[in-house]
Parts: sequence; C-alpha cells; structure tokens
Amino acid sequence: MGFARTCSVALVGVEGVVVEVQADLEPGVAAFTLVGLPDKSLTESRDRVRAAVVNSGGEWPQKKLTVGLSPASVPKAGSGFDLAVACAVLGAAERIDPRVLADIVMIGELGLDGRVRPVRGILPAVLAAADAGYEQVVVPECAAAEASLVPGVSVLGIRSLRQLIAVLTDEPVPEEEAEEPTRPDPLLAGLRVPGTGAATGVHSAGAVQHDQGHDLADVVGQLSARTAVEVAAAGGHHLFLEGPPGAGKTMLAERLPSILPPLDRQASLEVTAVHSVAGLLPPGKPLIDTAPYCAPHHSATMQALVGGGPGTARPGAVSLSHRGVLFLDETPEFSSRALDALRQPLEAGHVVIARSAGVVRFPARFLMVLAANPCPCGRFSQTNDQCECPPSAIRRYQARLSGPLLDRVDLRVEVDRVTRTELAGGARGETTATVAERVRAARERAAARLTGTPWGTNSEVPGRELRSRWQAAPGAMDDAERSLERGVLTARGLDRVLRVAWTVADLCGHDRPDATDVALALQLRTGVPRGVPMTVGAAV
Repeated sequence: MGFARTCSVALVGVEGVVVEVQADLEPGVAAFTLVGLPDKSLTESRDRVRAAVVNSGGEWPQKKLTVGLSPASVPKAGSGFDLAVACAVLGAAERIDPRVLADIVMIGELGLDGRVRPVRGILPAVLAAADAGYEQVVVPECAAAEASLVPGVSVLGIRSLRQLIAVLTDEPVPEEEAEEPTRPDPLLAGLRVPGTGAATGVHSAGAVQHDQGHDLADVVGQLSARTAVEVAAAGGHHLFLEGPPGAGKTMLAERLPSILPPLDRQASLEVTAVHSVAGLLPPGKPLIDTAPYCAPHHSATMQALVGGGPGTARPGAVSLSHRGVLFLDETPEFSSRALDALRQPLEAGHVVIARSAGVVRFPARFLMVLAANPCPCGRFSQTNDQCECPPSAIRRYQARLSGPLLDRVDLRVEVDRVTRTELAGGARGETTATVAERVRAARERAAARLTGTPWGTNSEVPGRELRSRWQAAPGAMDDAERSLERGVLTARGLDRVLRVAWTVADLCGHDRPDATDVALALQLRTGVPRGVPMTVGAAV
C-alpha cells in the first residue's frame, strides 16, 4: 500500500482555495477512482494523466488507485489539477519521494504526451497558495512570468512531466521543445486588452506614455464633450454621450483610457487576475498596468455583460473592464435586461453570480461610457428638420434607457454635429498628454484628501460623507438644492452633482467646490446651460 499527497488550487471566481490532492494505492483489481466533487473536465483527467505518465517513461501502477481532492465540499473544475494528480500517483507508487511533494503547489494541464500546458487563472491561484503559506509552486513554463508576480513564492516553470520528475528525483533534466503560447479566445475579440495591438496606452513606471494612435487632439470641436471626458477620467464618473452619427462619440470614448493614470500595483494585480481567469492575458505581457477598455457589441447577452454562462461562471465585460472603461456604443440597441443588470455592479463595484454549484464574486469597478443617437435615424434635434422618425418611434427609442440606469450616470452631454467651419479651421484641441497631466494632478489631490478612507476617487465617496466631512463652500449648493425641490434632481442625483463638483474643484485647484464648480457639475448632469464656461483647463 502507498500513499502520497501534494497540492493544487481550485478557483471560485477570482479567489482560490488550496486543494490537497491525495493518492492511495491498495492491492486489488486495477482501477482509477477520482473523488472530491470534480466536474466533467476534471473527471477526464484520469485518462490524460495515465497516458501522460506512460508516455513520460513511467510505469502505471496496476493496483486499486483512489485519488481524493480535499476539501471535498469545494467544487473543482478544469484541467489544472492534472499535474498534481500525476505527481501524487507517482509518489504513491514510490517513483517520487512522497515527502518532497507535500509542500508543493502544482498547477497545469497534461497532454497525452506528457507536455504541460497552461490553464486559466494562474495568478489568482498562486496568490491563494501564497496566502495559505506555501512557498513553492510548479506551473507551465509559459506561465512562469505570470506566477512570478506574486512575491515570496519560488516558481518552477516546466515544459513536461518528464522534466518535473527529473527535478523532483535529482536526475538530469531532459530537454523539451517549448510550448507555443496560447491566444485569446476569438469569441471575446471585442473585449480589447491592454498590451495587444488594440491597446489604448502603454505606461512605464514613473512616467506616463500614451498610444500616439489615440490622441484627444484628433477630436475636432466638441468642447463640452471633451470637458466631460476629462471630468469623468479625473473622478471616475460615468458618462453618457448623445449625438448624431459621426459626431465623435466613439472617438472620445476610445481616447478616455489614455488619459487615465497608470494602475498601481494592487489594481494591476486585480485586473491581471480577472483577465487570467478569462484566458485573455496577451502573450508576453503577464502584468496589465494600463486601464483596460472593453467595447462589447450591442448584441451581447446579459451573461456576456455581467458574467455567468453554463457550467463554471466566467467574468463578463463589467469585470474585464475593472479599473478601466466599459463603452456601450449604440446603447439603446442593447437588450433592456442586459442594461438593467448593470445597476447593481455600478453601485457595488462587484458582481455576485449565484449558481447551484456555489456563489461566485467578480470585481467590477469600472467607468461606464454610454453612447446613443437622439433617434433611430440619428438626425433628430431641435434645430434640424431632416429627421423622418415619427414621435412615437423617438419616444420608444429614448425609453430603452431606463430612468434608474441614467440616474446612476453622473455626466450627460450632447455631442453636436461637427460643422464645416470647424473642419476647415484645422484647429487642434489639447493633446492627450496635456489632459492626462491635469487628470493625474486632480487624482493626486483627491487621493490626498481621501487618505485613510476606503475610497480612492470622488465617485466612490458616499453622499453622507460628502455632506458631513467634505462640504462645499457656503451657498455653493443652493442652485442644486432648488433643482432637487423642483424634481429636476433625485436625492441620488444631488449627491452625484456634489461628487462631480469636487472633481471640478480638483481639476481647477480649488480647496473645495465653489458656486462655479457646482454650476458646471449641475450643467454636466442636467444638460441645462448655467452660464459657466464649459472648460476646466483654462482655470489651471
């Protein structure tokens, strides 16, 4: 009789649970039993592991073999347990010293020829192993850079089971051909990931660099919309752009991530963990340090937006845009169920998905940008009589965006049609680098003010804290409070106006919002002119 154990990690969302993989050999009819709440792909590991061991030069034990995954109450899914199962079996068969295996965490899928292939979620799995006190981790060689992002963990990257056996038994390590890197799922190609050709920017430590292909200076005119984009970036406020086709709504949204500050270490690990679980980490870039940008098609389902799907729940667009930008172009064309499902993550900053196998939680603190035409044909306006849509069609089209969803959007701006004069003038607006510097300075002011609190940006601060701890200048909120009394603003809307006013004050270098800052915030919220300049750059 032989017994051996090693460890692997089961992922529940982006959180990992260390699983002890135990192998027991007893005399009897040759059989292989796998217990511990495995799913279908994990049950199939019996055949993969057997073939991998034999093709790696090992001898498969002809005894009654039982492999247990503990704790048995945690659902286990995926092929990442293959490596641990194979080594536990070889330890029970005394091909490997069982004492060597006890304190090692192994993550990887085995091919039938013994090659070790990468799996999703390496980073959160290694983070869970480190939190549990493990110091040695074995992963596929192509995922070693990702695993090495976790401090205090010794990472061994291997290409095949044959190499791992040699390392654990102090034998010469054979040479193996390198495994080709995996590519992101083409079905998720619409979710753009920083580091690929569609990235919005590249940041290096201590400096801010920007993708020259997406510069704010390319946007002609649109002073109010550019101001709204800058305020959104500085405070993390959600933005709604409404205007005719071709006015520049998509251009503005695509340039928003490039003016966001680079992610700090903690945020980078959070974003990388989500993309790792989704299998979307670009080859050769283990750490995502720029704000992600996701622009799902309007035919996306509710599961594609908020996460879920059959079997193991997968992160949706709201999680893939965590700490970045979620852009919903042609927003009224999305299904109403999908749009209304965004309400909870907009408030909570995370998504909770309940399934029969358990509850999964994904982070989802993103900056949402909505873009819509004023009517189905896109030509409706107060000064344009070219629209041929009947009034009932216009009302139905605009009603697709529910009031509760729009109430959670801080900034609402009309993007006007670009005129011939603006195009002929050739005047370029401020560059991305100039605006990004103001955004960085404004965020630093907000961070200094919010030191010691659980909030990092103005959009996260609860209204009760703003009204009690960080009040506007005396009399500054009078106009906004009158709008509340007239029903123009809801109580939530009043809080959001105050948050935006603080962001405007940070951009302008004010110690606290004055009447002008509140007026601009109110104008950005309601779209009603308040007689204030639609710019924050000139005040700095």
